[in-house]
Formats: sequence, C-alpha cells, structure tokens
Amino acid sequence: MERGVQDRAWWRDAVIYQVYPRSFADGNGDGTGDLAGVRAHLGYLRDLGVDAIWYTPWYASPLADGGYDMADYRAIDPAFGDLAEAEALIAEARGLGIRTIVDVVPNHVSDQHDWFRRALAAGPGSPERERFWFRDGRGERGDESPTRWTSEFQGGTWTRTTGSDGSPGQWYLHLFTPQQPDLNWDHPDVRREHEEVLRFWFDRGAAGIRIDSAALPVKDPRLPDIPETWEAGEHPYLDRDELHGVYRSWRAVADSYGDERVLVGEIWLPDPARFALYLRPDEMHTAFNFDFMTRPWDAKQLRESIRTTLEAHAPVGAPATWVLSNHDITRPVTRYGREDSSFDFAAKRFGTPSDLALGTRRARAAALLTGALPGSLYVYQGDELGLPEVEVPREAIQDPMHFRSGGVDPGRDGCRVPIPWTRSGPTAGFSPEDAPAEPWLPLPDGWGELSVEAQQDDPVSMLSLYRTMLATRRAEPALRGDGLTWVTLPGAGEDVVAFARTGARPGDGTLVCAVNLGAGAVALPSKAEVVLSSAPLVDGVLSPDTAAWYRP
Repeated sequence: MERGVQDRAWWRDAVIYQVYPRSFADGNGDGTGDLAGVRAHLGYLRDLGVDAIWYTPWYASPLADGGYDMADYRAIDPAFGDLAEAEALIAEARGLGIRTIVDVVPNHVSDQHDWFRRALAAGPGSPERERFWFRDGRGERGDESPTRWTSEFQGGTWTRTTGSDGSPGQWYLHLFTPQQPDLNWDHPDVRREHEEVLRFWFDRGAAGIRIDSAALPVKDPRLPDIPETWEAGEHPYLDRDELHGVYRSWRAVADSYGDERVLVGEIWLPDPARFALYLRPDEMHTAFNFDFMTRPWDAKQLRESIRTTLEAHAPVGAPATWVLSNHDITRPVTRYGREDSSFDFAAKRFGTPSDLALGTRRARAAALLTGALPGSLYVYQGDELGLPEVEVPREAIQDPMHFRSGGVDPGRDGCRVPIPWTRSGPTAGFSPEDAPAEPWLPLPDGWGELSVEAQQDDPVSMLSLYRTMLATRRAEPALRGDGLTWVTLPGAGEDVVAFARTGARPGDGTLVCAVNLGAGAVALPSKAEVVLSSAPLVDGVLSPDTAAWYRP
C-alpha cells in the first residue's frame, strides 16, 4: 500500500514539506529552481519521510512578489517548466506516496493578468473594472488616495492610473504591491473563476489547496478608513464575516471529489475564537499556526501557545498545524540564536547578531518538540539541513518588502537562498556542474558544508535527526492520537516543557516529549526509555536546549 495514500484522513497528522520552487533545485542550469529539479529529488523527499509537498506559486507570473502575483493560474511559469511537467510531477510524487498541495491566492492577481489589463483599457465605469476596486480619488482634483490603509508591505495601498491621453485617472486598491491589484469578491466572476481554478488543479491530481492571505479577500464595499476600534468581523478588509460563505463554497468543491481533497488556510489572526471559525466542518480542513512560529524560545511562551492552539481547535474538531518557519520567516537556526528569538515582520533589520551554535541546538530541540505535538507538521525546505538565514547583499535583494521599507527591512530573501545539495561545485549542486548562469540569489561561502551530501551519512547531522524523527513519528502508535497531557518532571522547574502522547487504541502505549529551555540540566525519570534526543544524553540528563522522546 502506498504510504498514507489509502488513509482518508491523511491530512490530520501529515508531514508536509514546503517547496519554494525557485530555490529548491535547478534542473536546466539557468540559475532558477524548476519542476525538473524537484522531480530529480523526489527520492530525497521520500527518504526524508514526507506525506505531501506544498508548492508556493508556480504559475505564470512577472515575479514581482516571488510568484504571488499570478498572471495565469492555468499555466506554469516558463522559468519553472510547463503544465505537462507539473502534471508529471504530481503523478510521480503520488507514485511515491507523496501528495501535492498547490497555492491559490484569492486576494489579488498580477497587474499583467488579462482581467486587469482589460480593466485598465476599458476605463472608468466599465464592467471590466468591477472585478477590482477602482475608485476616484479624494480631494478637489482626486489626487488623494480613496483610503489611508497601510499596505502589508508598508506604504500606501492605492495606485493612481493614467488615462490614454496621459491624464491622471482612477485609483486601484492593492493591499500588497502595486503589481498585485486586489480582486472584488462581491463580483460573481471572481467567485466562479476561483472555484474553476480549484477544479482545474484537483482534476490534475492535486490533493490540497493552500489559501494565501485567507482572511483578506472580502472588503467592506464602502471602503471606509480603519477605525481605532472595531467589532469582530467588521474591519474594512480583515476577517470579514462574509468570507465564510466563500470558503463554504470552496469546501463544497473539495468535497465533490471522491478521495479527500483539503483546504489549508494562511490565517493570521490574534483571536483564537475567530481563527477557529474558519475550521468548522464545512469550511477549511486546517490552517497555519503562526502564533507558535513567532513565539520566542521561552518555556512559558511555548507552553501557552501549545495550550491555546489546542483549545482553539478542539471545539471544531480540526487538527492543529505546527511549523517553525516558511518562505517569509527568519530561519529557526538564526532566530533562536538571537537575543530576541521571537519573530516580528516590523522588527527585521540588517546586522542583527545571532549565535548560530546556540540557535542550532535550539532548532534541533524545536524539531522534536513540534514533531511530537498532535496534528500536522510542516517543514520548510532547508530547515532539515539546519540552514541559517543569509544576509543577502543589498545589490542582490529582490524582495519588494525591502524596497517598500526604504531599504531598512532586509526582506525575506535570506530564507530563500538556494538549497545546497553537494559539498563542492560552483553552486553546491543547486544547478548542474556546467550551468552557465549564476543562481538567482547568491550562495554564501561554505554553503556546501551544510549540503545534503555533507550530512546524509553523518549520524549526528540535522538531516539525520529529521529523518529519524519523521520515521519514528510515523511508526510510533502513541503519536497517532489527538490527545496531549502535560507532564511535570521530578525536580524540574518551569523551564521544561513536557507532555505525554497516548495512542487512541489499547496497547498503543505512551510517549513523553521533554524539552529543557532552562539554563540548568534536568534529569529524566530513572525508568525513562529514551527513544530519540536532539543531543546526546549523559546518564539520563537533559542538558539545556535539548529535547528527548522517551517511554515512561
């Protein structure tokens, strides 16, 4: 039987690997990762032990925002391959027991999308403009933007158009960059098109849809400025109640397929109760848990995040998700080595020091912590290699967050530097040896020493830890249930996070995960049978920044 493929509820405890196609592997030597590169390394992902791959957008795009500015959902960007290759990749992965999740971005499209180009050409008052948010400006000459909303990427959210005669025209809304005009979800064409896009990819074998910025698409049609305070569901564009009707219709599309297809939401909300509404049985299956990912390396904070996350999911019966980073977030090896080990987009700065040895110890322990929690686990490409965040030279940065901050924010390219596959070679195996082109982002010196080749036969490497952890997670009956019970180790203080997992069936047994986030060593119980640890244990003692799984 294919691994996990026959299990209808595969998504409840799946290990999902995030591929950022541009940076995973370059198959044709042009310096950009592509689908051929992924196909060549499917065996690596099988051996790592993943159940599914989530791909960030691989669609036709001008790449103004790393592919999150889609020009055509039904075409693969030529930099990555073509539709036939995507279909082959989905099928080949499925043959290895690995499902595929594709990204859909309902909030906006590219300014090169056919709809938007036609809207610009059609002019004010046209049906074509009704699919977007075109408005006249404020002020006597219309030269003030329609609202004072702030972009997710800093700066304004409105750009003024220019008429065919060169005169200033209407403004259009973009919560992100000007190259990403927001769609009007009150328009039936927008709703119908996205349902058809879901069917397009489900028909080609995709097992899931990851929904980008899922709490943003619906806007208050009055487009008011943001008040100082507002009731839940009444913000002009965030978490509006009307969104739930959209996702119920998407769930109906997913449920119309014979085998289970899932919806995964990217939902950044501070209110756990509002977050849980998206996970009701007729809406999304799961949603990303950003709260855990952004917390500092602190026992009280992580314990609180785990508790509130599980409590939020319990009423709707949805599994939690656990993730340490993604294509937007500073990598854990670097983040956990900083004085402030939390994550905040607004706080990113060049030159922030990090103790990488400390960060690596903590990242290893964090891997076991997240791997033992009930729910699904996401692994961002390269975290299994312990890659650090790279401070990309300013002249090589491509991320619009950097430019829209006036050059203050280093942007997100530091976690998007291409993966090293071999110890040597001009691109550490990212591109073929004879590739004529430089990688789209420069590789730092010594990158090959963190490569797959350098780690695959090293029993104490980060890669070996991940492989062992994921294999144990799959095989251990105690980790298949949904429950978690907090555990207090004898003599341990508040700096230890410990919990027990017990299988759903009699005889499944119990496994305890204990993580020492304090400054002193902690002894495990004398009868503890250690199954796995993030660092060697001496006489059953858990050193600082170390995690262990054991049978009590």
